[in-house]
Amino acid sequence: MEEDLDEGQTQKGCFECCIKCLGGIPYPSLIATILLYAGVALFCGCGHEALSGTVTILQNYFEVVRGPMDSLDVFTMIDIIKYVIYGIASAFFVYGILLMVEGFFTTGAIRDLYGDFKITTCGRCVSAWFIMLTYIFMLAWLGVTAFTSLPVFMYFNIWTICQNTTAVEGANLCLDLRQFGIVTIGEEKKVCTGSEKFFKMCESNELDLTFHLFICALAGAGAAVIAMIHYLMVLSANWAYVKDACRMQKYEDIKSKEEQELHDIHSTRSKERLNAYT
Repeated sequence: MEEDLDEGQTQKGCFECCIKCLGGIPYPSLIATILLYAGVALFCGCGHEALSGTVTILQNYFEVVRGPMDSLDVFTMIDIIKYVIYGIASAFFVYGILLMVEGFFTTGAIRDLYGDFKITTCGRCVSAWFIMLTYIFMLAWLGVTAFTSLPVFMYFNIWTICQNTTAVEGANLCLDLRQFGIVTIGEEKKVCTGSEKFFKMCESNELDLTFHLFICALAGAGAAVIAMIHYLMVLSANWAYVKDACRMQKYEDIKSKEEQELHDIHSTRSKERLNAYT
Protein backbone atom coordinates (compact mmCIF):
# COMPACT_ATOMS: atom_id res chain seq x y z
CA MET A 1 0.00 0.00 0.00
CA GLU A 2 2.79 2.38 0.92
CA GLU A 3 4.67 1.47 -2.28
CA ASP A 4 1.58 2.32 -4.39
CA LEU A 5 1.27 5.63 -2.53
CA ASP A 6 4.94 6.45 -3.12
CA GLU A 7 4.62 5.54 -6.79
CA GLY A 8 1.58 7.77 -7.16
CA GLN A 9 3.38 10.68 -5.53
CA THR A 10 6.38 10.15 -7.82
CA GLN A 11 4.17 10.17 -10.92
CA LYS A 12 2.41 13.28 -9.69
CA GLY A 13 5.75 14.98 -9.08
CA CYS A 14 6.99 14.08 -12.57
CA PHE A 15 3.75 15.33 -14.11
CA GLU A 16 3.99 18.65 -12.28
CA CYS A 17 7.62 18.97 -13.31
CA CYS A 18 6.73 18.37 -16.97
CA ILE A 19 3.91 20.90 -16.82
CA LYS A 20 6.27 23.45 -15.28
CA CYS A 21 8.88 22.82 -17.98
CA LEU A 22 6.33 23.11 -20.77
CA GLY A 23 4.99 26.29 -19.21
CA GLY A 24 8.45 27.86 -19.33
CA ILE A 25 8.88 27.36 -23.10
CA PRO A 26 8.56 30.62 -25.08
CA TYR A 27 6.21 29.29 -27.75
CA PRO A 28 6.06 32.52 -29.85
CA SER A 29 9.87 32.59 -30.03
CA LEU A 30 9.90 28.87 -30.81
CA ILE A 31 7.47 29.34 -33.72
CA ALA A 32 9.48 32.28 -35.05
CA THR A 33 12.72 30.27 -34.79
CA ILE A 34 11.25 27.32 -36.69
CA LEU A 35 9.97 29.69 -39.38
CA LEU A 36 13.35 31.42 -39.57
CA TYR A 37 15.27 28.16 -39.89
CA ALA A 38 12.86 26.88 -42.54
CA GLY A 39 13.09 30.11 -44.54
CA VAL A 40 16.88 30.35 -44.32
CA ALA A 41 17.30 26.67 -45.23
CA LEU A 42 14.96 27.05 -48.20
CA PHE A 43 16.65 30.23 -49.40
CA CYS A 44 20.22 28.98 -48.96
CA GLY A 45 19.68 25.46 -50.30
CA CYS A 46 17.52 26.34 -53.28
CA GLY A 47 19.47 29.51 -54.03
CA HIS A 48 22.77 27.64 -54.08
CA GLU A 49 21.47 24.97 -56.45
CA ALA A 50 19.74 27.56 -58.64
CA LEU A 51 23.02 29.43 -59.03
CA SER A 52 24.75 26.19 -60.02
CA GLY A 53 22.02 25.58 -62.61
CA THR A 54 22.50 29.13 -63.91
CA VAL A 55 26.21 28.44 -64.46
CA THR A 56 25.33 25.30 -66.45
CA ILE A 57 22.82 27.17 -68.63
CA LEU A 58 25.24 30.01 -69.33
CA GLN A 59 28.06 27.66 -70.30
CA ASN A 60 26.06 25.12 -72.33
CA TYR A 61 23.54 27.27 -74.21
CA PHE A 62 24.87 30.84 -74.19
CA GLU A 63 28.51 29.78 -74.51
CA VAL A 64 29.69 32.17 -71.82
CA VAL A 65 33.30 31.38 -70.94
CA ARG A 66 34.76 31.86 -67.49
CA GLY A 67 37.35 34.62 -67.53
CA PRO A 68 40.71 34.76 -65.77
CA MET A 69 40.78 34.38 -62.00
CA ASP A 70 41.51 38.06 -61.39
CA SER A 71 38.62 39.29 -63.59
CA LEU A 72 35.17 40.11 -62.20
CA ASP A 73 32.71 38.32 -64.48
CA VAL A 74 29.32 36.72 -63.93
CA PHE A 75 30.85 33.45 -62.72
CA THR A 76 32.96 35.25 -60.12
CA MET A 77 29.85 37.09 -58.93
CA ILE A 78 27.99 33.79 -58.64
CA ASP A 79 30.84 32.32 -56.58
CA ILE A 80 30.76 35.37 -54.29
CA ILE A 81 27.01 35.03 -53.83
CA LYS A 82 27.49 31.37 -52.92
CA TYR A 83 29.96 32.31 -50.20
CA VAL A 84 27.49 34.93 -48.96
CA ILE A 85 24.86 32.20 -48.77
CA TYR A 86 27.20 30.09 -46.63
CA GLY A 87 27.66 33.05 -44.29
CA ILE A 88 23.92 33.74 -44.09
CA ALA A 89 23.19 30.13 -43.17
CA SER A 90 25.80 30.10 -40.39
CA ALA A 91 24.97 33.55 -39.04
CA PHE A 92 21.23 33.05 -38.78
CA PHE A 93 21.62 29.60 -37.28
CA VAL A 94 23.52 31.24 -34.41
CA TYR A 95 21.15 34.21 -34.28
CA GLY A 96 18.11 31.93 -33.99
CA ILE A 97 19.72 30.18 -31.02
CA LEU A 98 20.47 33.54 -29.37
CA LEU A 99 16.89 34.69 -29.79
CA MET A 100 15.60 31.44 -28.34
CA VAL A 101 17.89 31.81 -25.32
CA GLU A 102 16.74 35.40 -24.88
CA GLY A 103 13.14 34.20 -25.07
CA PHE A 104 13.74 31.59 -22.37
CA PHE A 105 15.38 34.12 -20.06
CA THR A 106 12.67 36.72 -20.65
CA THR A 107 9.89 34.21 -20.07
CA GLY A 108 11.55 33.01 -16.85
CA ALA A 109 12.12 36.58 -15.72
CA ILE A 110 8.48 37.51 -16.27
CA ARG A 111 7.18 34.43 -14.49
CA ASP A 112 9.57 34.79 -11.51
CA LEU A 113 9.58 38.56 -11.37
CA TYR A 114 8.55 38.64 -7.73
CA GLY A 115 10.75 35.72 -6.76
CA ASP A 116 14.49 35.39 -6.40
CA PHE A 117 15.17 36.06 -10.08
CA LYS A 118 15.48 39.80 -10.76
CA ILE A 119 15.60 41.58 -14.09
CA THR A 120 18.74 43.69 -14.28
CA THR A 121 19.32 46.83 -16.30
CA CYS A 122 21.83 44.90 -18.40
CA GLY A 123 19.14 42.35 -19.27
CA ARG A 124 16.79 45.08 -20.44
CA CYS A 125 19.56 46.63 -22.53
CA VAL A 126 20.22 43.26 -24.15
CA SER A 127 16.52 42.94 -25.03
CA ALA A 128 16.53 46.43 -26.55
CA TRP A 129 19.67 45.54 -28.54
CA PHE A 130 17.97 42.42 -29.94
CA ILE A 131 14.98 44.52 -31.00
CA MET A 132 17.20 46.94 -32.91
CA LEU A 133 19.26 44.13 -34.46
CA THR A 134 16.16 42.19 -35.52
CA TYR A 135 14.73 45.30 -37.15
CA ILE A 136 17.95 45.76 -39.15
CA PHE A 137 17.88 42.10 -40.21
CA MET A 138 14.25 42.45 -41.27
CA LEU A 139 15.20 45.31 -43.59
CA ALA A 140 18.13 43.25 -44.88
CA TRP A 141 15.85 40.31 -45.67
CA LEU A 142 13.46 42.65 -47.46
CA GLY A 143 16.38 43.66 -49.66
CA VAL A 144 17.31 40.00 -50.20
CA THR A 145 13.72 39.24 -51.19
CA ALA A 146 13.71 42.08 -53.71
CA PHE A 147 17.07 40.94 -55.09
CA THR A 148 15.88 37.32 -55.40
CA SER A 149 12.83 38.43 -57.37
CA LEU A 150 15.10 39.62 -60.22
CA PRO A 151 16.27 36.15 -61.40
CA VAL A 152 12.72 34.87 -60.90
CA PHE A 153 11.49 37.56 -63.31
CA MET A 154 14.27 36.79 -65.80
CA TYR A 155 13.66 33.06 -65.76
CA PHE A 156 9.91 33.60 -65.93
CA ASN A 157 10.32 35.45 -69.22
CA ILE A 158 12.53 32.71 -70.65
CA TRP A 159 10.27 29.94 -69.35
CA THR A 160 7.18 31.66 -70.80
CA ILE A 161 8.78 31.93 -74.23
CA CYS A 162 9.69 28.25 -74.09
CA GLN A 163 6.17 27.28 -73.06
CA ASN A 164 4.73 29.22 -76.00
CA THR A 165 7.09 28.13 -78.75
CA THR A 166 4.20 27.56 -81.16
CA ALA A 167 2.92 31.09 -80.62
CA VAL A 168 6.30 32.67 -81.30
CA GLU A 169 7.04 30.42 -84.28
CA GLY A 170 8.15 32.57 -87.17
CA ALA A 171 9.03 35.52 -84.94
CA ASN A 172 12.67 36.37 -84.54
CA LEU A 173 12.93 36.74 -80.75
CA CYS A 174 16.31 36.60 -79.07
CA LEU A 175 17.40 36.24 -75.46
CA ASP A 176 20.34 38.61 -75.22
CA LEU A 177 22.35 38.47 -71.99
CA ARG A 178 23.41 42.08 -72.49
CA GLN A 179 19.83 43.12 -71.66
CA PHE A 180 20.22 41.67 -68.17
CA GLY A 181 23.72 43.03 -67.57
CA ILE A 182 25.21 39.56 -67.33
CA VAL A 183 27.86 40.22 -69.98
CA THR A 184 29.46 43.42 -71.24
CA ILE A 185 28.08 45.40 -74.15
CA GLY A 186 30.91 44.29 -76.40
CA GLU A 187 30.04 40.60 -75.98
CA GLU A 188 27.19 39.21 -78.04
CA LYS A 189 25.81 36.23 -76.17
CA LYS A 190 22.28 35.45 -77.24
CA VAL A 191 19.98 32.60 -78.15
CA CYS A 192 17.22 33.18 -80.70
CA THR A 193 13.93 31.33 -81.14
CA GLY A 194 14.05 28.74 -83.87
CA SER A 195 17.67 27.90 -83.25
CA GLU A 196 18.82 24.46 -82.14
CA LYS A 197 20.25 25.81 -78.88
CA PHE A 198 16.95 27.44 -78.02
CA PHE A 199 15.01 24.19 -78.41
CA LYS A 200 17.64 22.23 -76.48
CA MET A 201 17.52 24.74 -73.66
CA CYS A 202 13.73 24.67 -73.50
CA GLU A 203 13.67 20.85 -73.49
CA SER A 204 16.41 20.55 -70.87
CA ASN A 205 15.73 19.96 -67.19
CA GLU A 206 18.14 22.70 -66.13
CA LEU A 207 15.86 25.57 -67.16
CA ASP A 208 12.70 24.27 -65.52
CA LEU A 209 14.51 23.13 -62.37
CA THR A 210 16.50 26.36 -61.98
CA PHE A 211 13.38 28.49 -62.44
CA HIS A 212 11.45 26.63 -59.74
CA LEU A 213 14.47 26.60 -57.43
CA PHE A 214 14.63 30.40 -57.64
CA ILE A 215 10.91 30.52 -56.80
CA CYS A 216 11.54 28.37 -53.71
CA ALA A 217 14.46 30.62 -52.74
CA LEU A 218 12.17 33.64 -53.05
CA ALA A 219 9.60 31.91 -50.84
CA GLY A 220 12.34 31.16 -48.29
CA ALA A 221 13.40 34.81 -48.20
CA GLY A 222 9.77 35.81 -47.68
CA ALA A 223 9.47 33.32 -44.83
CA ALA A 224 12.58 34.82 -43.22
CA VAL A 225 10.99 38.29 -43.44
CA ILE A 226 7.85 36.98 -41.73
CA ALA A 227 10.00 35.34 -39.05
CA MET A 228 11.81 38.65 -38.41
CA ILE A 229 8.48 40.46 -38.09
CA HIS A 230 7.28 37.75 -35.69
CA TYR A 231 10.46 38.16 -33.64
CA LEU A 232 9.93 41.93 -33.53
CA MET A 233 6.41 41.48 -32.18
CA VAL A 234 7.57 38.96 -29.56
CA LEU A 235 10.57 41.04 -28.45
CA SER A 236 8.55 44.26 -28.31
CA ALA A 237 5.78 42.60 -26.30
CA ASN A 238 8.29 41.08 -23.86
CA TRP A 239 10.09 44.41 -23.53
CA ALA A 240 6.86 46.29 -22.78
CA TYR A 241 5.66 43.65 -20.33
CA VAL A 242 8.97 43.50 -18.48
CA LYS A 243 9.21 47.28 -18.34
CA ASP A 244 5.72 47.61 -16.85
CA ALA A 245 6.36 44.74 -14.46
CA CYS A 246 9.61 46.32 -13.28
CA ARG A 247 7.77 49.57 -12.60
CA MET A 248 5.15 47.64 -10.67
CA GLN A 249 7.89 45.90 -8.70
CA LYS A 250 9.49 49.25 -7.81
CA TYR A 251 6.08 50.56 -6.74
CA GLU A 252 5.50 47.52 -4.53
CA ASP A 253 8.95 47.89 -2.98
CA ILE A 254 8.37 51.59 -2.21
CA LYS A 255 4.91 50.84 -0.86
CA SER A 256 6.24 48.06 1.35
CA LYS A 257 9.03 50.32 2.62
CA GLU A 258 6.57 53.12 3.45
CA GLU A 259 4.24 50.70 5.25
CA GLN A 260 7.20 49.42 7.28
CA GLU A 261 8.19 52.98 8.19
CA LEU A 262 4.61 53.80 9.23
CA HIS A 263 4.52 50.63 11.29
CA ASP A 264 7.81 51.56 12.98
CA ILE A 265 6.55 55.09 13.71
CA HIS A 266 3.29 53.73 15.14
CA SER A 267 5.18 51.25 17.31
CA THR A 268 7.50 53.99 18.59
CA ARG A 269 4.61 56.28 19.48
CA SER A 270 2.80 53.43 21.22
CA LYS A 271 5.88 52.75 23.33
CA GLU A 272 6.22 56.45 24.15
CA ARG A 273 2.58 56.67 25.29
CA LEU A 274 2.95 53.53 27.37
CA ASN A 275 6.07 54.92 29.04
CA ALA A 276 4.35 58.27 29.68
CA TYR A 277 1.33 56.50 31.19
CA THR A 278 3.56 54.38 33.35
